[in-house]
Amino acid sequence: MKFKPIYIYGILSVIVVIVLIIASQQSSSVNEETTDVSTNQNTPDDNIHNPSRSGNTPGKDNVSESFKQKLQMLKNAVEESPNDTTKIKEYADLLAAAHKKKEAASYYQRILDIDPNRIDIRFSLSFIYYSLSDLTKAEEETKEILRIDPDNVNAQFNMGVIAASRGENEKAKEIWMKIVIEHPNEEVGIKAKKSIGEL
Repeated sequence: MKFKPIYIYGILSVIVVIVLIIASQQSSSVNEETTDVSTNQNTPDDNIHNPSRSGNTPGKDNVSESFKQKLQMLKNAVEESPNDTTKIKEYADLLAAAHKKKEAASYYQRILDIDPNRIDIRFSLSFIYYSLSDLTKAEEETKEILRIDPDNVNAQFNMGVIAASRGENEKAKEIWMKIVIEHPNEEVGIKAKKSIGEL
């Protein structure tokens, strides 16, 4: 099975979101007291200094529970401030990471109702629709990005991905060749050249 570049970006986005969530959870629970590690002291063997004694070592159960708590916290924040696009986006990103794509799409759409020119949100929606195999909606969002920013080379590349997914290989090749010619040494140009080779 060939991996499309849009899948790789989606997977990377999900991984980044999850890492950020875990890191923010861990950093918020760090004890504010600091220990002078330059002295040669033995670390006490208690529940604070040896978390394995307390049974609270990170694992599947407590990480997923913290993820659920973060989801609920963001949902509450969105309900309290329904026009706060930062909170809505954070919640939608988390829903997408939790494979609740249709629900995430509805929150991304709420942001577009407030600010229809948000290219970042349109990319997220396009990716969700693409991953749900709704190529028509993925294409609509991508065209909307190009209407707002006609020179957006990533959106142009994605139009090639959508064309290739529909079996329109010549159209995809034409789109990607233009990118290769205009951006030969940039990452997107290299990616387009590789994609042509995979058709």
